[in-house]
Amino acid sequence: MALRIIVKDPDPVLREKAKPVPKITPNIHKLLDDMADTMYDAQGVGLAAPQVGILKRVIVMDVGDENGLIELINPEIIEKEGEQFGPEGCLSIPGLTGDVRRALKVKVRGLNRNGEEFELEGTELLARCIQHEVDHLNGVLFTDLAEKTYRAEQDEGE
Repeated sequence: MALRIIVKDPDPVLREKAKPVPKITPNIHKLLDDMADTMYDAQGVGLAAPQVGILKRVIVMDVGDENGLIELINPEIIEKEGEQFGPEGCLSIPGLTGDVRRALKVKVRGLNRNGEEFELEGTELLARCIQHEVDHLNGVLFTDLAEKTYRAEQDEGE
């Protein structure tokens, strides 16, 4: 396992749409491991493959709840419910926070590292994180959605 360099805005890779993973290989396992190490090292709660320069539909998250580390390959949000409004930060945009309106509850479907399909429901912070990371796979940054942005006192890396 190794730490990867987190790509910073305005790197154009952050604006590209990531490609689906057709087959889970040892390289995908290494990517998942490296992304988790990188996310934890940067004290973030989520990281998408484009943030480490890889245009694959892969995300990792850990919002500090009972789910622990969540790995999602080819994630797709299949349900959204309610609304929440609050601050978001991003490891690719250090020092900036924005107030973003998101669904309060989401259901996502994807593959785990063994290629098995599963669904996950998340509310509040986990729902926000899922939406934020899936946006990264589509070339969307939180600053595109923020109603207000401001310099962060302390990074709230997502």
